[in-house]
Amino acid sequence: MGDLELLLPGEADVLVRGLRSFPLREMGSEGWNQQHENLEKLNMQAILDATVSQDEPIQELLITHGKIPTLVEELIAVEMWKQKVFPVLCRLEDFKPQNTFPIYMVVHHEASIINLLETVFFHKEVCESAEDTVLDLVDYCHRKLTLLVARSGHGGPPEEEEGCQDNTPMQELQKQAELMEFEITLKALSVLRYITDCVDSLSLSTLSRMLSTHNLPCLLVELLEHSPWSRREGGKLQQFEGGRWQTVAPSEQQKLSKLDGQVWIALYNLLLSPEARAHYCLTSFAKGRLLKLRAFLTDTLLDQLPNLTDLQSFLAHLALAETHTPKKDLVLEQIPEIWERLERENRGKWQAIAKHQLRHVFSPSEQDLRLQAQRWAETYRLDVLEAVAPERPRCAYCSAEASKRCSRCQNEWYCCSPG
Repeated sequence: MGDLELLLPGEADVLVRGLRSFPLREMGSEGWNQQHENLEKLNMQAILDATVSQDEPIQELLITHGKIPTLVEELIAVEMWKQKVFPVLCRLEDFKPQNTFPIYMVVHHEASIINLLETVFFHKEVCESAEDTVLDLVDYCHRKLTLLVARSGHGGPPEEEEGCQDNTPMQELQKQAELMEFEITLKALSVLRYITDCVDSLSLSTLSRMLSTHNLPCLLVELLEHSPWSRREGGKLQQFEGGRWQTVAPSEQQKLSKLDGQVWIALYNLLLSPEARAHYCLTSFAKGRLLKLRAFLTDTLLDQLPNLTDLQSFLAHLALAETHTPKKDLVLEQIPEIWERLERENRGKWQAIAKHQLRHVFSPSEQDLRLQAQRWAETYRLDVLEAVAPERPRCAYCSAEASKRCSRCQNEWYCCSPG
């Protein structure tokens, strides 16, 4: 591992070996909390290793011990908890916690896992080690991106606001969860793009799921049209990067953003890969959606992603090609099973799970809270946090590294006080 180590090699091996799936009822329990802390440590170490571009032992350990499927199951389990149990907790009239930190940890768990998966899925062997759960992960990413497109049509992502004095702690937590959901979705986009890098080695069932069931190419076109990670604020272009909205300097506005790049690469993989082209049915609807891409393929974009000239040629041929009706062949396919299994196991129990967690998990004593805070302080060492933090904010005027935030809008940064 690198010069700055959070985990020793032997310690990382123990933590990875110990990863397991928890029932929804046990989320927030002592054993679950310990695993959440372990995941945070693995997450930070994986980012440190990737930052210094050296060997990445966390990724190798997850493959060696077959833990990628475990992470996918935990990801979908906490997604279900947030959809089915968290709203019940928020509605319980007799639940008025003064400290929502234990619940926040469960809400944050999804962000921790998707962040780790984004870091390690860059390597194709990680996708292969997901085995059948790659189907579940594709469905997860599709759910997230569909909601992102839907939200884009209704004013975009939520704004981060100062806490309102009239809000209860649970209402504040709900607002935090909504903000976190936007960041989680953008991570899911990156994971999906890394899955498309492996399109030629994916199973037929996974290809069919991506191209026929979900029609991901058309969904990605909608994302490019809406570009929910970009906005105009006060006449200035802002992009969401590094967990916050940042003003883009005029000289940088033609530069392709990381997220737009992820969408273009995913489209390239899904439309030009031989395996994908052989299985994608180009209906009249798909043709109409895909041809919208031609308006985005400017010379400036092609200079930054030269491979897209092949996509431009593909679209030129597509404009003249005949469309096909959807095929209805009888094919025996695998289907994702984690969400359906968890829902079947817990159906009708959401209220009971919430009440159990209210009594036994989310009402800790002051001493328990102090011990938890002490453990987190040991996990989040300042030197490590600085090393894994996103890149420094940039000056709105000259794009140099900035240290001063605008006191009025709280969005723009400057390398000196603006005149």
